[in-house]
Amino acid sequence: MAERLRTVDEQLKIVLDAVGALDPIELTLMDAQGLLLAENIVSEVPLPGFDNSAMDGYAVRAVDTRDATPEHPAVLPVVGDVAAGATTRAGMGPGLALRIMTGAPVPSGADAVVPLEDTDRGVARVAINRPARSGECVRRAGEDLPAGSPALGAGAALGPQQIALLAAIGRDRVTVRPRPRVLVISTGSELVEVGHRPGFGEVSDSNSYLLTAACRDAGADARRVGIVPDDHAKLLDVLESMLLRADVLVTTGGVSMGAFDVVKQALSELGTVEFTRIAMQPGKPQGFGHLGNQIPIFCLPGNPVSALVSFEAFVRPAIRKLLGKRNYFRATVQASALERMDSPGGVRQYRRGVLHREATGGYSVSLVGGPGSHLIASMAASNCLVVLHEEVTSVAPGSRVTVMPLLLANR
Repeated sequence: MAERLRTVDEQLKIVLDAVGALDPIELTLMDAQGLLLAENIVSEVPLPGFDNSAMDGYAVRAVDTRDATPEHPAVLPVVGDVAAGATTRAGMGPGLALRIMTGAPVPSGADAVVPLEDTDRGVARVAINRPARSGECVRRAGEDLPAGSPALGAGAALGPQQIALLAAIGRDRVTVRPRPRVLVISTGSELVEVGHRPGFGEVSDSNSYLLTAACRDAGADARRVGIVPDDHAKLLDVLESMLLRADVLVTTGGVSMGAFDVVKQALSELGTVEFTRIAMQPGKPQGFGHLGNQIPIFCLPGNPVSALVSFEAFVRPAIRKLLGKRNYFRATVQASALERMDSPGGVRQYRRGVLHREATGGYSVSLVGGPGSHLIASMAASNCLVVLHEEVTSVAPGSRVTVMPLLLANR
């Protein structure tokens, strides 16, 4: 009787049911950028904090300019200057004007600011060429945000605009959902560090770089531990040393049926990790479970394309959940296939592709590289994964397919 493979959706449910958002922590504003707020913020101060000028010009009483025209301007004595940063509020009486800079406090007695361009820019006296409206060019205290009003709610994503608002209301620290600390380990005696020329039978370790970069792109604080050879004792030592330093562990390699795959043996002594086969291509062999004090660990295949696909299918959604995000999954689009695509029935196949935006606004997609899970150059040339679902065995040119764009976080 043939082995029943677990579906991608079944494995994903197991993963997501086993992880939850991390406990909130307090961080400085710049360290909190990109994270989700874990508290409701109420402003203790109004924005703006005081009535101030929106323009360089002259502070006046609007009534004193009501008859002004270019032919018969209102001429007012200028009795002083108000600069931005003035720490005391100036005052003025009827029939007078004060020169004022943008952002400077509007003096008591004034109810409008006339921009420089509507005057003769006088120093001792100023000629005003049109009537001013009461409140013109005046930013009222609290018009942006009154004191005591909600500024940001729990769950708000802290981008540059939100950071600016928090700084403006005087919050230098906030409580947020932290970035999960992810440690990435490559296993295999055939691996050599990048920068050392591989000898015969050796391979540069690209997977730990791939997965560390992918974890960071997903929002994690990820570090690569490096290479661990196919040595049971060494792997155990490394894993044990990581338990207090990580919220998530990711290993790559050592999960197939090979005689030298020591990951399964080591993890059986240190945690509760289940190794199974998933109805997906590439990435059939998968391991997931917990180590020590319930640290989630993902054991991914060693071929680079398999590692990337496995990351997108299982690790990235888990990182997003740990971050407290509402959307765990990348958005997908429907695209027109530019060539025939074949897939074995009963498995979910992920093919590397190049997604094109058409002049009509729609999308088309072509494949890049073959189905082999070792093809790193074609992986680097791709910008998406074409997802051929379990019921699909072939796609004719011009048919619609599901595409997962692999967009960089800063695009």
